Amino acid sequence: MATAPKEGNLQAPTRYPVNWKDPEFFNEDALYKEMARIFDHCHGCRRCISLCQSFPVLFDLVDESPTMEVDGVDKKDYMKVVDQCYLCDLCFMTKCPYTPPHEWNIDFPHLMLRAKAFRFKKGEVRKRDKILTSTDTVGKLAGIPIIVNFVNASNKNSGIRKVLEKTLGISARAYVPEYHSNTFRKQQVNHSGLSAEMAKPGEKTNGKVALFATCYGNYNEPAVGRDMVAVLEHNDIPVTLVEKEQCCGMPKLELGDLESVEVAKNVNVPALAAMVDAGWDLISPVPSCTLMFRQELPLLFPDDTEVKKVAEAFFDPFEYLAQRKKEGLLKTDFKSVVGKVSYHVACHQRVQNIGPKTRDVLSLIPDIEIDTIERCSGHDGTYGVKAETFDFAVKIGRPVANRIKKNEPDYFTSDCPIAGHHLGNILGDNSTPTHPISLLRIAYGLGDK
Repeated sequence: MATAPKEGNLQAPTRYPVNWKDPEFFNEDALYKEMARIFDHCHGCRRCISLCQSFPVLFDLVDESPTMEVDGVDKKDYMKVVDQCYLCDLCFMTKCPYTPPHEWNIDFPHLMLRAKAFRFKKGEVRKRDKILTSTDTVGKLAGIPIIVNFVNASNKNSGIRKVLEKTLGISARAYVPEYHSNTFRKQQVNHSGLSAEMAKPGEKTNGKVALFATCYGNYNEPAVGRDMVAVLEHNDIPVTLVEKEQCCGMPKLELGDLESVEVAKNVNVPALAAMVDAGWDLISPVPSCTLMFRQELPLLFPDDTEVKKVAEAFFDPFEYLAQRKKEGLLKTDFKSVVGKVSYHVACHQRVQNIGPKTRDVLSLIPDIEIDTIERCSGHDGTYGVKAETFDFAVKIGRPVANRIKKNEPDYFTSDCPIAGHHLGNILGDNSTPTHPISLLRIAYGLGDK
């Protein structure tokens, strides 16, 4: 029977560690019992119906069951709910009133994570999904000179894309990013910027940034990284790249492959911690990567002091710039007009609870008009490229695209580059997003260097 909703939390949500090292975490009976418990509470509330496809699927299963309650749903259908969750975290951070410390102790995203991990451990995962989440491997192979031209041309060829849809289940209509052989990391090797000794510390910032380029920023959109370096150095902030890196682990987290997440952690965290020890602040150009280091890794490895050290030193780019403004260290010598901007707030930035820092910093540009859209784009990692979920991804993102179209902006932008391109694909008018950091570079009049 569905439980009658109680009064929700009067406190901020509390996140408990993910105890994935405990064998009970993968116990099938315990997992399904917890899924039934939380599904029952969700059925009785239904506040999250409009967030994503997981909740409509769950409620349809309940409403179409013999009892019209969760106890009437066949447990083998529970994974249909899991299939629609892309761990955006919005239900936990912005919607659910029954998160801890409420007695119901509902953490829907981490329940979905547990189910994904259980299924992965059983080997119930498609080869396509393993490939799509191996972003470093795909980026390195696709970025090989000469091969990169073939890959990019193939991704634009409708005939080849239809074959990929039939064979691998990658939607022929989805946006697929370009690959670059001249990666951001290669470009930065020859970069001669400000020296670390030129840093100007503030109250909460050290004034020098170690940039975690991310696999997407490195292989797919190096221009975003270049623009970030240009903006930071214009503000007298020395920038360096982390000595070595691989994927942050978020794609593997969404797959439920927690052991691969740990492998990535063991490569990235020592390198990042060494930069923190040397006095560098940490930044990533992709919200999902920042969230991984700030939230997910500390919950997966709560006893790792190096993980905690890295989490405390990690900033969202515009959170960092906003803090520098607060410290009186951000330049506002803007030279170019940006005009009217439709700004989509990425889910993985929203759930970091840092406030509208991107909007706040962009608002410093004279005569700018910003329409802020706080709604999911629907792309969310691999969800927006899979043949079976692409239409749902478009359905979720269409209200955002419609708002952009109605606003008729000079630019549309998103903190998440992939979300921005997905929205451009939905718009269907060949328009492309401009990253917020690129808008800032334009406003500063920095040009290409």
